[in-house]
Amino acid sequence: MTGLAIKKLPSALHQRLKQRAARNHRSMTKEVIAVLEDALGAETATSKAAPPFKGRFALTDRFLDKAKRAGRE
Repeated sequence: MTGLAIKKLPSALHQRLKQRAARNHRSMTKEVIAVLEDALGAETATSKAAPPFKGRFALTDRFLDKAKRAGRE
């Protein structure tokens, strides 16, 4: 598989890509591949990127804080 380096990527675009990758539970590399596949309308020779994880509930800061405090009160 070949590599690609992107020079002079605007920081705002980098931040949007980073947020999108986090939202879809993917690495930045996998997110870029998914975006390019969608834009170009073709799949790579390997499998398409995995779909985002859909758990039973969101792991919000509030939920995590409550879980950390459980049993300490």
